[in-house]
Amino acid sequence: MTSYAGPSGAGMTVLVTGSSAGIGYFVAEQLAASGAEVVLGCRDTTKAELAANTIAAQVRGARVRWVRLDLADPASLPVAARDLEVDRLDAVVLNAGVLLDGADRRVNPHGHELMFATNHLGHFALVHHLAPVLARTAHSRVVTVGSFAARTERLDMDDLQSEHDYQSKRTYGRSKLAQMLFGFELDRRLRASGATTSSVVAHPGGALDSLTPSRPPLFVRTPAQHLRGLPAGLLLHGKHAAAHTIVHATLDPDVTGGELWGPAVFGMRGRPHRESPKAHMTDPDIAAKLWEASATLTGVDPFRQIPSPTA
Repeated sequence: MTSYAGPSGAGMTVLVTGSSAGIGYFVAEQLAASGAEVVLGCRDTTKAELAANTIAAQVRGARVRWVRLDLADPASLPVAARDLEVDRLDAVVLNAGVLLDGADRRVNPHGHELMFATNHLGHFALVHHLAPVLARTAHSRVVTVGSFAARTERLDMDDLQSEHDYQSKRTYGRSKLAQMLFGFELDRRLRASGATTSSVVAHPGGALDSLTPSRPPLFVRTPAQHLRGLPAGLLLHGKHAAAHTIVHATLDPDVTGGELWGPAVFGMRGRPHRESPKAHMTDPDIAAKLWEASATLTGVDPFRQIPSPTA
């Protein structure tokens, strides 16, 4: 059974995107262990059902279910928001992400580069569709999961979708930087409007399968894999440990909007720790330009859906 010693999630409802595997799965499992009702937002419904059953086996009394949610398919997002069927949503964890290998640039049905479309544009649009229920829930929270990879990247506002110079790892890092810029900009706009919804950014550090406990049949780590991964444990951690920072950013009542949370040891492993974001992650001018470009590309604007308390 899963042991959990973090903040309580009792009485809360949390949606986690990309929660059928990897770090997202462990975020969902730990949220369920905290007492929260957890909704898995997943593209593959077979994997979603398997993840929900695995959580139920790990967490006694877990309240967990799933909705189909494909961030690369904009048409699925309003349907997913409707299928939540909740009167309140205390938090949404924008965790899902795709990292593509190879030299070939891929696009979604709307012609948007697939990593930028999934990791950033899909979450941007999802917050728009969730905004009404977030606004109805006092002190709700949007938690954007960034990446250590964003530290060394910079956005090219003239080539946001890597149409002219595509390099898969760089495009991935830029898509995660876009997510983080959005998370910080969302909180600035929420604070200015007087809304009680807050936006927090977190990153998991470095996580390896070889340091991650098995969750059969979802994931099985062999003893040989574990032994090979032990030396890396000096600098990295497992995906279950990587989830701790994200869960902390989601549940801890002392976390406030606009903060960045990551692992304490060199930003790569360890307990949750409040970090000072790099200037390029919070640049208000770049963030505002990205926001407008994202609204144009998606046809929606999350902030216009979140009314102030006096509206």
